[in-house]
Amino acid sequence: MYPGINPSMMKQAMKKLGIKQEEIDAEIVIIKTKDKEIIIENPSVAKIDMQGNETFQISGDISERAKEIEISEEDIATVIEQTNCSKEEALKAIKETNGDLAEAILKLSES
Repeated sequence: MYPGINPSMMKQAMKKLGIKQEEIDAEIVIIKTKDKEIIIENPSVAKIDMQGNETFQISGDISERAKEIEISEEDIATVIEQTNCSKEEALKAIKETNGDLAEAILKLSES
């Protein structure tokens, strides 16, 4: 954990401070944000409980990918109805606004 520190002494000190650490055997960790996913492969995951507050420490091989938004036919129809645009234009505007229909309608109305 920390270089030069005896692991058993570290465990004793953590126990005295009320800190519990548990290793979790995870295969992959995925963190989803609004516009992307952070993928951590071959993760080393530790769950740390410090006086009732749980935190996770994660390390591993990190990569990112853009999050694909799901666009329903109903959303496309709403944009077309409000802007009188084509299906292709509606779909493009919805994708460009990350699924925000109001913003897509405003964008198409301005053009």
